Amino acid sequence: MFHDGKKIKEEIIIPPYEGRGAILQPGEEVVIIDVDGKQVGDFICFNRFDPKEFVSPVHMRASLSSIRLKVGDGLFSNKRRPLMEFMEDTVGKHDFFFPACDYYRYKVDYGLENHPNCHDNLQNALESFGLGNEPIPDPINLFMNNVLDEFGDYEIAEPLSKPGDYVRMKALDEVVIACSTCSQDMAPVNGWKVTSLKMQILEAT
Repeated sequence: MFHDGKKIKEEIIIPPYEGRGAILQPGEEVVIIDVDGKQVGDFICFNRFDPKEFVSPVHMRASLSSIRLKVGDGLFSNKRRPLMEFMEDTVGKHDFFFPACDYYRYKVDYGLENHPNCHDNLQNALESFGLGNEPIPDPINLFMNNVLDEFGDYEIAEPLSKPGDYVRMKALDEVVIACSTCSQDMAPVNGWKVTSLKMQILEAT
């Protein structure tokens, strides 16, 4: 059992440096738990029947007139309608500015050829749902602590999430979701260490 007496339909561990996906029916919820604390999760969401529609951070910023993700907010798509609703949050600090790190991030900025990255991990997580060839949209970076100063410049700080902190989101349509454990271990993004996340799928009431 979990929130409001809802039953856990499935529990998925996302190991360090990997991604996992799931299908949610309308009314089902996903709880994403930071197991050890200070671990960012790159989260994406597609319309199950129209993969050209997906949760889009740039459209979210416009639809919400905000750069903060708050309880009650819709996760708006590139068709400007909410595919999910942000239901509960024990941290209160997330990011939807940054794209997923990819091969070029580590190649250009760190001179590394083979470092794991969220772009590829999300793509791998989507393959079993027939979406492996779809472009990866910009994610919602759960638990990421992107600190803006008075001039609008930003600095990435360690996440505020503690072991067991979580967010809960409800599907408004049938959706495919995927989440990866952010692979950045050379900056404070994950507190300098990559750890696991847990996804719990809750049955609809």
